[in-house]
Amino acid sequence: MTKVLITGATGNVGTAVLATLQTIDHSLDVYAGVRKVDADKVKLEQYKIKFSQFDFTDISTYANALGGCDVLFLLRPPQISDVKKYFQPILETCKKQGVKHIVFLSVQGVESSRIIPHYKIEKLIVESKIPYTFLRPAYFMQNFTTTLRDELVQKKQIFLPAGNAKFTLIDVRDIGVVAAKVLTNSILHTNKSYELTNKEKLTFAEMAAKLSSILGVKIQFKSPNLIRFFLTKRKEKMPVMLILVMIMLHYFPRFQKEPSITDWVEKITGREPITFAQFIKDNFK
Repeated sequence: MTKVLITGATGNVGTAVLATLQTIDHSLDVYAGVRKVDADKVKLEQYKIKFSQFDFTDISTYANALGGCDVLFLLRPPQISDVKKYFQPILETCKKQGVKHIVFLSVQGVESSRIIPHYKIEKLIVESKIPYTFLRPAYFMQNFTTTLRDELVQKKQIFLPAGNAKFTLIDVRDIGVVAAKVLTNSILHTNKSYELTNKEKLTFAEMAAKLSSILGVKIQFKSPNLIRFFLTKRKEKMPVMLILVMIMLHYFPRFQKEPSITDWVEKITGREPITFAQFIKDNFK
């Protein structure tokens, strides 16, 4: 039986992968790599999986979790930016333990964004010579149910320095389905990279308009300058590192080439990707 280790198993993407694996026939031996096994068993009790302690910040947990692992689903926790300190040892351990394939959750446009950690991680994986698949998703719709939710619900606004930049979108549920398809037949996806988007390209003003129309509540989009954005978020006690991530995610696209819409979700899953309107109805109605 093929052993698969899912890192970030309690997060949005990890649980989406586990949820899909519950609904399809496969012969994988699925392990959730979690920091606190006892507590996270409770969080993930609805899934028929096994557990391994895996803590990105504790190198001593790598060898046991990766022992006997055939396929690794790897992502980068937002708080970890030191690629060399953590991801190089992970990949060295993968080689020692005989991991045969790595499915890495990257980001769309990574190949032209050398300053982001995902670029460096992809490079390390290629250099490791371990067969890989890179999943490069667009902007997560689920940002509206996590980072952006409080402001959206309480203030009826989206407050981001995104200007008129257009963003491609993806529902995390679609990432989960694509990842599950790749994990269950990884040999078909050896050394491939897939940009994952739905069929929409929207500005945040257009996203606010869709939210307003479907919810029946006026949602405003405000695009502050960087100083105002930074000071506002610090006043709200948002950590500096997260503010910088928000700036990188929302401000830099104003000066970059518009991302492309792709059809990889449909090709890999056999169905249309979830629309932003459907996401809104599923999460806010």
